[in-house]
Amino acid sequence: MTTETRAFNAASFFAYLKEGQLMGVRCRTCGKLSAEARPMCQDCHSRDVEWFAFSGRGQLSAFTCISVVPNAMGEKGFGRNNPYCSGIVALEEGPRISALILGVDAANPQNIATGLALTLQVEDQDKDRPTLAFVPA
Repeated sequence: MTTETRAFNAASFFAYLKEGQLMGVRCRTCGKLSAEARPMCQDCHSRDVEWFAFSGRGQLSAFTCISVVPNAMGEKGFGRNNPYCSGIVALEEGPRISALILGVDAANPQNIATGLALTLQVEDQDKDRPTLAFVPA
């Protein structure tokens, strides 16, 4: 974990992601972990929080395959003939987070199973904002 202090917000979350780190927040009062960068604990409402480095490992908890895509994904080549998979990843440490799931056949979702072991992969969608992505372990 870095010793640099950064604001607990999305900009910092994505800055860490650009550096290849999946960072969340740990409450120093109750120990609750959150995958979202927020300045207050969602359980005890304490503002005594710190950055926490997640391992980048987890399991696919839920997913959907998308073929009618937003413009940004269409520009990356996704669409009706090349769908992509988005899912909820249960991180090894407990919290869940939404992410792009790469390395699976989104055209054949029947071959994708929940419980699939995943590892973090930072996939740049544009130079300013990387996309949180996972691939099969």
